[in-house]
Amino acid sequence: MIARKLKEFLEKNDVKYEVIPHPTSYTAQETAETAHIPGTQIAKTVIVNIDGDLAMAVLPANQKVILQELREITGADDVRFAHEDDFENMFPGCETGAMPPFGNLYGMDVYVAPGLTQQEEIVFNAGSHRDLVKMSYRDFERLVEPQVLSFST
Repeated sequence: MIARKLKEFLEKNDVKYEVIPHPTSYTAQETAETAHIPGTQIAKTVIVNIDGDLAMAVLPANQKVILQELREITGADDVRFAHEDDFENMFPGCETGAMPPFGNLYGMDVYVAPGLTQQEEIVFNAGSHRDLVKMSYRDFERLVEPQVLSFST
C-alpha cells in the first residue's frame, strides 16, 4: 500500500508512477532481491541527525552512508544515524523504516547520492515493507529538490 500523503502528492503533481508489490522485506538489499530489481536502482532512505536536525540521506541499496563524508560536505559538527525512536512518529501512514524519500512532505532536507541521479528511474519504499514506487528520477528531482552530495560507497 502506498502512503496516502505520498499518493496524494504524486497525483496532485500529475506524476506517472508504478506500484510494485513484493514479499515483505526489511532491508534495502533484501527488497532488491525479492523485487528482482538491481540494488543500484533501489533508493534506500536513511535518517540522519545533522547538528540536531533530522534529514534524509538517499542512496542506492547497495551502498552505505559514510558519516564523515556527510559531516565534511555539510560543514556540520555532529552527524550520526538517527535512532528509530527519534523519527517513528514523523511519518504518518508509513511503517517504521519504509518511509519514502520525500523529505519535503515531512519537513526534512534530502541529500541524494550521485549514483541515483544517473538512473532514468528511481524505485523506493512506498510507506510499507511490501510495496515500492517506481517513477522518473527527473520527476523525483523536480518535486523534492534534493541536494546531490557524495556521501556513500
